[in-house]
Amino acid sequence: MTSVRGLLVMILSFAMFACSRPAGAGELPKPEQDLPAPENEGELRTAVLAGGCFWCVEAVFKQLEGVTEVVSGYAGDTKENAVYEKVAAGKTKHAEAVHITYDPSKVSYGQLLRVFFATHDPTTEDRQGPDWGPQYRSAVFYADEEQKRVSKTYIRQLEEAKVFDNPIVTTLEPLEEFFPAEKYHQNFVEENPQNPYVRRWAVPKVEKVREEFAEQVKEKE
Repeated sequence: MTSVRGLLVMILSFAMFACSRPAGAGELPKPEQDLPAPENEGELRTAVLAGGCFWCVEAVFKQLEGVTEVVSGYAGDTKENAVYEKVAAGKTKHAEAVHITYDPSKVSYGQLLRVFFATHDPTTEDRQGPDWGPQYRSAVFYADEEQKRVSKTYIRQLEEAKVFDNPIVTTLEPLEEFFPAEKYHQNFVEENPQNPYVRRWAVPKVEKVREEFAEQVKEKE
C-alpha cells in the first residue's frame, strides 16, 4: 500500500497466490445461527473484520445492500500504535481491519460473515495474497458475546462441511477499540481503480461478490 507493497506486487509472481479463497473450497453455506433481530426499528449495528489488506476488504463490503459505511483502520492494539508505518512494518499487535456499519433489517451479521469467508483465505496464518505478517491476519473482532457465538458457530459449520481443504485459522478477538486509518487509505479502491495492487487483488474480490452474492449487492445509481 506504500512503496513497500508496490515493490512486492512487482517482484512476486502473482500465480503463487489465490486472490480469494483457496483452491478446493466449496460453496459457503448460509449461517445456521445469527444475531437476534434488533428491538428498535431503524437500529444500526457494527462489525469489525480483518482479512488482509483493508483496501480490499473495504471495497468488498461497501457494495452490499444494507451496509451504510465502511471505514478502513486498525484493531488489536493501542491508539499510539495505530499508525500505518508501524502497523505495516509489523511492529504492533494491530491488524488492518474494517469497521462496518449496517442495517440488520437488510443484511445480517451472519450474512456479513459469509461474504467475509468467501472473499479471503481464512486458512493461511498471517498472510493474504502478497502481504505477510500478523497485521494481515484473518480475524473477527467481536464486540460482545453474541457476535463471538455466531462467529464461532459459523467457523465450526464451515469446518464440519469441509468447505476448505485446510483448517481455518481465523482468530476471534475481543474488540477493545477501532482506530480509523489515515485519510488516504479510505475509499482507496474506488479512487484508485488503475492502481496495480487494486487491479490485481481488490478487483477480483469485488467481482466475486457481484457474481456470487448478486442478490445482496446494491443497485447502481
